[in-house]
Amino acid sequence: MTGRPTPGLRARITALAGLLVTVASGLLLWLAWLLAGEVATSVPALPSGTTVVVDGVAVDAADLARALADEARGRVLTAGTIAFVCVVAATVLLAWTFTGRVLRPLRDVTASARRLSAESLDERIAHRGARDEVAELADTFDAMLDRLQGAFDAQRRFVANASHELRTPLSVIRTELDVTLADPTADEAELRRMAEVVRSAALRAGQLVDALLLLARTEGAGVAGVEPLDLAATVAGAWRSVRADAADRELRPVFHTDPAPVVGEPALLERVAGNLLENAVRHNVAGGWLTVHTSSDPVWTVLRVSSSGPPVPAERIAELFEPFRRGGVARTAHAGAGLGLSIVRVIVHAHHGRVSAEPVAGGGLTVTVYLPAGPVRAPGPAGRTGPADVPAAQPG
Repeated sequence: MTGRPTPGLRARITALAGLLVTVASGLLLWLAWLLAGEVATSVPALPSGTTVVVDGVAVDAADLARALADEARGRVLTAGTIAFVCVVAATVLLAWTFTGRVLRPLRDVTASARRLSAESLDERIAHRGARDEVAELADTFDAMLDRLQGAFDAQRRFVANASHELRTPLSVIRTELDVTLADPTADEAELRRMAEVVRSAALRAGQLVDALLLLARTEGAGVAGVEPLDLAATVAGAWRSVRADAADRELRPVFHTDPAPVVGEPALLERVAGNLLENAVRHNVAGGWLTVHTSSDPVWTVLRVSSSGPPVPAERIAELFEPFRRGGVARTAHAGAGLGLSIVRVIVHAHHGRVSAEPVAGGGLTVTVYLPAGPVRAPGPAGRTGPADVPAAQPG
């Protein structure tokens, strides 16, 4: 429900300035009128009954004093009224003019905001006047538009890529069902083959949806249920999930798992460690290697995962943290949803940390996660923090 329209800021400022000047000028005029009368009546008084001849006319001295006071007050009132009207009019005119010039950038901001839509976020105010509060407001508005444009662009890319990724498993399911149902001679073996393909496609779609939900939840709501934990133990738990795949690819894992205390949400930090290890195994080469380091100082707890693999150009490192990017190439891998490092980045930022990546000479990638250090916890036996099945660091 909209209320009654109010005057604009320009009109209100002008009215306020006019009112202040009117009150001040009226007060000064009243004081001048009183002062003029006091001055006229403060001259030495003649004895009572004395007459004074003025222009040949005899006038009582008391009447003459009163007449002089009234004349002085009248003149002051006449001249003051003229000056009063001129001052108020000039103040209103100047206030209206200068307020309009000062508020012009605000009108530009308003006009730009009214023109904006999802298709015209590239417009900017680009204020070039005096560097005052209005310029600061315009610059802040431009910075907000930059962030909005980036968010809209990221949303468009994200929706387009997600739609593409979900379309693939759904198309596989529909094709397999159509082909099998159209074959009247399909036997049990064919039905089992179709069921396996459909199950695999459904599993991939489910993994993608889970990853999208986790990404949206972490970006929107941040972290909850934080508690102290040892990141080295979290790495050990995540390693169990990928250990079999690493053995199948004959990878050589080496772990330097020093105590790494942090405070965070255990499920999310386990996803960070799991995604890094999954990427290190999935995008490795047969017979390759991977190393995992955890360490801590009074400020940061560090998790570093390095692995061999295909060469990654340094200029494409930033793309690895974008959704649906795999090895710097969009939507080309058959395994995974392409959201691993995107989820890592969002979770780490939600924990007020930072993450970086750099290529390994000869092929491969090193990803380093920095999280605020938590309270120190007692280490496990012999200084180890994870289970005994985690490979220990090897000499050299």
